[in-house]
Amino acid sequence: MTAPRAPRTHPLWVVVPAYQEEARIDATLAALAAQRDRDFTLLVADNGSTDGTVAKVRAFAERAPFPVEVLVEPEKGVGSAIDTGFRHAIAHGAELLARTDADCLPEPGWTAAARAGLLASRGLVCGRVTARRDEHGPAGRAVFLVLVALGALFGRIRPAHHRRHGYLTPYRMHAGNNMAITAELYAAVGGMPRRPSPTDRTFINRVRRHTTAIVHRRDMVVQNSTRRIRAYGVIGTARWYLERGAGRRSVDVR
Repeated sequence: MTAPRAPRTHPLWVVVPAYQEEARIDATLAALAAQRDRDFTLLVADNGSTDGTVAKVRAFAERAPFPVEVLVEPEKGVGSAIDTGFRHAIAHGAELLARTDADCLPEPGWTAAARAGLLASRGLVCGRVTARRDEHGPAGRAVFLVLVALGALFGRIRPAHHRRHGYLTPYRMHAGNNMAITAELYAAVGGMPRRPSPTDRTFINRVRRHTTAIVHRRDMVVQNSTRRIRAYGVIGTARWYLERGAGRRSVDVR
């Protein structure tokens, strides 16, 4: 167990929603332990896993270089897990919140960039996503980046996202697995919608109606899992990023 730390002026909590991630969460936890800024509390919000996900997190907590908590949210849906996790963190003193997913690898400067971005903007910080290098070769990673770029472009040109609908700032694609927000702003916008999925676009639009304090940091980097390409196929993944669902495929890749 880690020794007690003096409280920070602006406590940071990292929230990781997880569902059936026994095979992948060790790598995510190792990536968080390798952060240059490790002055945070980690909260894993388990979404009702029946595998060894929770056991692995609790084993990691015994040797982690920061405090680790596990919270079980049985209501299905990543939005439910995130919202419960964020609200728990805020209730226990968090002023700064960061999120990644249990199949992602935050690069070593991730928490430092999130903290710096939040203290400078006092709003929402969106990071940069790349493809995990251990899941696909160069071609697969290139396909992933193209799909993300298409999703971002579609979000900007989609009529429903235009500022004439009451938004205070232009649309920016918000990768839920690489974001940070102040506790004050999270509460002010009503939090993450718990359902339906996907919830990330709804959340970014809630923030856009409330503030212009939305920034992007290229040094806040997360390697994103490309398993959706295997689960949905290229066409199904493209449909997902273009807000058209995944076609006839019903794979839950939370």
